[in-house]
Amino acid sequence: MDYHKLAADIINNVGGQENVNSVGHCMTRLRFILKDVKKTDKDAIQNLDGVVGVVYAGGQYQVILGQNLLPVYEAIMNDFDVKAGQVINENVDEPKKEPWSWKNAGSKIIGFVSGAVMPMVPGLVAGGMLKVALLLVVTFIDANFAKSSSYLLLSVIADSPFYFMPIFVAYEAATKLGATPIYSMVAAAALLHNNFYSLVTQLAAHPNSVSASLFGINVPILSYSTSLLPALLISLVAYYTEKFLNKIVPGIFKAIFVGMGTIFVAGSLGFIILGPLGNYLGQVIASMFMFLNSTIGPFAVGLLAAALPWMVMAGMHQAITPFMPQLLTNPGYDALLRPAFTAHNMAEGGANIGVALRTKNKKFRSECWSLAVGAIVAGVTEPSIYGVNLRLKKPMYGVMAGGFAGGIVAGLLGARAYIMGYSNLLALAIFEKTALAMFAGCVTSIVVAAIVTYIVGFEDVPSEQQVSENEPVQKEYPDDAIVAVASGELENVEQVNDEVFSTRMMGDGVAFKLSGDFICSPANGEIVSLFPTGHAFGIQMNDGTELLVHIGLDTVKLNGEGFDVLAKQGEIVRAGQPIVKVDRKQIEDEGYDLTTILVITDAKNNDIKLKDQGSINVGDRLN
Repeated sequence: MDYHKLAADIINNVGGQENVNSVGHCMTRLRFILKDVKKTDKDAIQNLDGVVGVVYAGGQYQVILGQNLLPVYEAIMNDFDVKAGQVINENVDEPKKEPWSWKNAGSKIIGFVSGAVMPMVPGLVAGGMLKVALLLVVTFIDANFAKSSSYLLLSVIADSPFYFMPIFVAYEAATKLGATPIYSMVAAAALLHNNFYSLVTQLAAHPNSVSASLFGINVPILSYSTSLLPALLISLVAYYTEKFLNKIVPGIFKAIFVGMGTIFVAGSLGFIILGPLGNYLGQVIASMFMFLNSTIGPFAVGLLAAALPWMVMAGMHQAITPFMPQLLTNPGYDALLRPAFTAHNMAEGGANIGVALRTKNKKFRSECWSLAVGAIVAGVTEPSIYGVNLRLKKPMYGVMAGGFAGGIVAGLLGARAYIMGYSNLLALAIFEKTALAMFAGCVTSIVVAAIVTYIVGFEDVPSEQQVSENEPVQKEYPDDAIVAVASGELENVEQVNDEVFSTRMMGDGVAFKLSGDFICSPANGEIVSLFPTGHAFGIQMNDGTELLVHIGLDTVKLNGEGFDVLAKQGEIVRAGQPIVKVDRKQIEDEGYDLTTILVITDAKNNDIKLKDQGSINVGDRLN
């Protein structure tokens, strides 16, 4: 298929690129925000080869493309001068946003910071683990390797995610705000430019001998590589500057003056005010953690580790995760957060060991051992939390006790993370010279959690445990089985309040009115697509049949809020395995319909009939 031609035909029939305020996409459809919907030709678009259907809802003109979505979207962005994401336009209907208040200011700030930093964390971890690998090579294999050009170049790769952190943060922050990312990235990149960095280098070599000014205003000479907060502040200023300029600059001059004005204002203020202010705030945050370390340090690590299982379930751990990179910058190590996260993960695994040693259910015992290994070796704790410890309730005492004890031991022995990495046994090298201290904390967490869990006991799982609506238990299913993805009431897909699904544009399927919080895999197979917001995922069964699970209607607008993703794209999963956990109350309070749809997008010429009436539990057969 010629995706560029299809993209051109779609743009022409939505009124041309001049009629497009912005275009985004979810998992199945392009989402246009248009200046004048009357200029579109719905019939012409629907007749295009590759287009499944067209819907206009919520102020968005939606073109359903299914598997052709991403190539067409990329062709549009490459071939046409249209804006991605939200558009700053007072005449465009945008999703209703909760106004700022003293009550929600804290959560909004945390949500913004987390949204800007969290997508960057995998890159930091990747760089950190490469640094660990180089350290291990130099320490245990060949010390002379550190003098080679290969080591130098590999170190450059490993350091890049940290050195250019301001640019990555600026991109994510601008995306979160709905601004044009490149403007924030340019303004943040100015802080790292060689001309400015050379002043930083000169100042380090000759204190008090270097100065700079902009418009007669003194510019503090500070190093902003690996910094976090200056980029966030610059992105905020760039967003509001762009928004203001879009209002006052005539349309014919926008292309010239909006971008120029935005980077001029944000970049200049970055040097004069925003960079120094961000640096100061970073020092304040670091001093707070240093105060805890110098006063109740070991107990702070233990208390945080004990609280983490509840924070993870509430999503509150994301509020403190962004400060890990900040601590690695100033004071240069993390003596609180990473040790606590690691102790908690070990405690989750230890509690699973305690359950495995006590349960009389052989199948459940095997599952507990497997989850324990996952928590301890890989640092994957959600299956342990939801599948065992929270489900049986009393093992959570073991988790808290183990985390507290392990955190105190790690703190007393001086465990400090010097490199960004994972919270598991395989990543202990990130603690460098204090790795043995963290290892002692890990062993303590595992042993204490296992012993406490074993002594406290729990209500054992019967051999033939029934699946409850909120606590899915995985069973074995044949490869041709399609099961309920959630507990609740089945509904004929024709009753869904979304034309794309009710008219079966994407394929036949069934809808669920949820009574449980877990959305699970409908079949044995592979997660071939998983939207970052968690509101939809695709499964390819072992026979090639393709299934789509869409959680709620228009929930893509929540940008992941209320969705806790428990798996990853490319993962091999079993029917009934939890993929996403939803916060039903939060999502419904936002006014969204949580009707969840299971669609057979490609049946591979198989005649598949699904049950679509009555009450059902997650994991029940549908075919």
